Amino acid sequence: MPSEIEAKTGFADIRYAQCWEDADVLLEALQVRPGGSYLSIASAGDNVMALLSRGPGRVFALDVSPAQIACVALRAAAYRELAHDELLEFMGSAASVRRLALYQRCCKHLAPDARAFWDRRRREVAQGIGGAGKLEKFLRLYRQYVLPLVHPRCRVERLFRTRDPLGRQQFYDSAWNNRRWRWTARLFFSRSVVGRLGRDPHFFDYAEGSISEHLLRRAGYAASVLDPGANPYLQWLLLGCHRSALPYALRPENFEPIRANLNRLDCRVQSLEDFLETPDAADQDGFNLSDIFEYMSADHAHQLLEKLIASGRKGARLVYWNLLAPRRRPERLAHRLRPLEDLSADLQRRDKAFFYSALNVEEIR
Repeated sequence: MPSEIEAKTGFADIRYAQCWEDADVLLEALQVRPGGSYLSIASAGDNVMALLSRGPGRVFALDVSPAQIACVALRAAAYRELAHDELLEFMGSAASVRRLALYQRCCKHLAPDARAFWDRRRREVAQGIGGAGKLEKFLRLYRQYVLPLVHPRCRVERLFRTRDPLGRQQFYDSAWNNRRWRWTARLFFSRSVVGRLGRDPHFFDYAEGSISEHLLRRAGYAASVLDPGANPYLQWLLLGCHRSALPYALRPENFEPIRANLNRLDCRVQSLEDFLETPDAADQDGFNLSDIFEYMSADHAHQLLEKLIASGRKGARLVYWNLLAPRRRPERLAHRLRPLEDLSADLQRRDKAFFYSALNVEEIR
């Protein structure tokens, strides 16, 4: 059974070159058990790598897109071959003039199809593979051509200075949140522009409300309530690199644990619906579902939740995000799936990948 979104759009190229869900809150939500079996939407692979750092017995990384699985494969090759500082250069987190040379070293760890995929994208490799996706290229357009019309570079740099919460709010109110910031954000991050240049129009088929107004609110939260200096997602958005903060999978203390567990990763170009029909789907200890329910009808989402419940152990957790399509457990599944509402709300408040409107953590009864 293909996923609903597969029938509407193509997945031949990279849509996301990074994971835009915060692995810190994901790991806290999932409570990964050493030796356990976990299912994850692959996306670009960052959060798959984060799961590996906790010593699971197996991680199934699924994606309908061969391009996204190629992203995971290249990350795995980089963890196998490179030193930590080289990995940061290769990703684009740090400056580099040798990324193609680093790529050549990684190639021996790639299957022929993954190598052919990346050989055709040497320009993206040279620029840093963390910027190779459609969404990241869209954000680069904003950073290079729109943001300078709003804030000079020196003011952007000042946003990331260390301040207490009151100081962050004062800087945001007095220096950042001006009329031009709000006007350009409403224009550039409108549904039509984001759908055409950053994501896909069909990704908003079930969306409710204005994406630009939502992102303005959430960006304000990230810039004032959360600490910008500790936020790798906001730093990439506005600076194009990781200045003073790294996402979980790229932090030095997690590098060796990830490398040690790469043999426990099982990547598949497959829809979640199809995977759940296989014997390997049985007895999962947790599910990282990214924001997949955003792209399907409520009925389809509820049917998929039933299948996920059937494939999980008692106590297994499902973690998924909502952007503009509200999705959560229906009442008819209340006897089988328990929302962890306090935990969900707490993690949502701390989520450094600030775009989403809700984080859902639910536990199989």
